[in-house]
Amino acid sequence: MAGYNTILLAIDLSDEADQVASKAVSLAKADNAQLHIIHVIEPLSFAYGGDIPMDFSRIQEELQQQAEDQLNTFCEKHSIAANKQHIVIGRPETEIHALAEDLEADVIVLGSHGRHGLALLLGSTANGVLHGANCDVLAVRVGHKE
Repeated sequence: MAGYNTILLAIDLSDEADQVASKAVSLAKADNAQLHIIHVIEPLSFAYGGDIPMDFSRIQEELQQQAEDQLNTFCEKHSIAANKQHIVIGRPETEIHALAEDLEADVIVLGSHGRHGLALLLGSTANGVLHGANCDVLAVRVGHKE
């Protein structure tokens, strides 16, 4: 089996993201592959009844700035270059697939909560990425106790 050339690490910046990043970094080192990282910010879409106009653009900008700061710190810790960091706004599965295709990624690495039952094996984002990907997907089990 040939190694991977381009790896896309998809993270949510949760406490468990370090576990997922460690796997991706190890895989990149083993294959001497490029490692890109993506964090997707879901757009604010609060539904309010009535005719009250709401502008969430400032809140969205603050969320994006906070995510950029957190991602920079995270990437410094894991030695991921600034030009390999991607923050986008949209649906996680859609944006992860789009970037994977743009980068011609060989594998997407993401976290998955190992819950009970086959239907709950993958979270909804991990499941969506798995079923729509044109490359390998490595789901790293996080949040479990041995």
